[in-house]
Amino acid sequence: MAGYILNRLVSAIPVLLGISIIVFLIMAMIPGDPATAILGSYATPENVEKLNRDLGLDKPLVQRYFIWLGNMLQGDFGRSFSLNRPVLHEVLERFNGTLILAGTSFAICSILGIAAGTVSAARQYGLADKAITFAVLLGISIPSFFLGMMMILIFAVNLRWFPVSGMWPIYGARDLSSLISHLTLPAMVLATVATGVIARLSRSAMLEVLRQDFIRTARAKGVRERSVIWRHALRAAMVSIIPVLGVQAGFVLSGAVYVEIVFQWPGVGRMLVDAILKRDILLVQGGVVFVAACYVMFNLAVDVAQSLLDPRIKT
Repeated sequence: MAGYILNRLVSAIPVLLGISIIVFLIMAMIPGDPATAILGSYATPENVEKLNRDLGLDKPLVQRYFIWLGNMLQGDFGRSFSLNRPVLHEVLERFNGTLILAGTSFAICSILGIAAGTVSAARQYGLADKAITFAVLLGISIPSFFLGMMMILIFAVNLRWFPVSGMWPIYGARDLSSLISHLTLPAMVLATVATGVIARLSRSAMLEVLRQDFIRTARAKGVRERSVIWRHALRAAMVSIIPVLGVQAGFVLSGAVYVEIVFQWPGVGRMLVDAILKRDILLVQGGVVFVAACYVMFNLAVDVAQSLLDPRIKT
């Protein structure tokens, strides 16, 4: 197992390196002079030249990349000019909000998606299967930002069941109940599409397992149907379901950008949008690379979990 994990870690290095190159080149190819955009009305030739020198924009592109990469490897992601604080500190602080939102959404979509797919497969062509299929297709078809605005209109504005936006109340205690009330709507919106995808693929994996010989043998031995479905079949199907969870974790993490904007959630996605509008290059680059690294590490954890369920993968 240790050798398998080491191999996966080594294979993640080229992925992270490629992501850093792509992010750096995209930011470098943005039209216009970053220093002029940053300075605005103070963009005199002297000030522009000084800022380009401070940001290292006067150096060749390749040299700038290796300087930035070397600093990142030492834990220095640079300093955000718009916030006047280290990039890594800002990203870590904002990532707490994104982790709460994305983690809750991932837990919701994983539990609901696997349960819905299992029930749908166990009741194939039945009323429950048709109802779940209809709900899944409806959830997949609705864009997250539109669903978010509709849920705000219905549950926050009209019914007043939940807050409209934010992570904490402006006035009042910042306790667990306040966090849950602010988290409910954005977490449900973010989990909707992923729940549908997981449910559909879980259904397919369960149907394939339910046709296997060991399931017929368990039924022939008189094992209760509930045990056959939830203990034997689901455990075997998880080998195929876990990679789907890894992919949907990336979808939830990236989709948090839209939800954070709609609900004004203080996370990395909202931070990146603000940084792009302000042309805060180092903050954008550091934020994207950090999120990408987290996604790669999560996929590594998914691969390890899958190898524990299916030892053949390690070979």
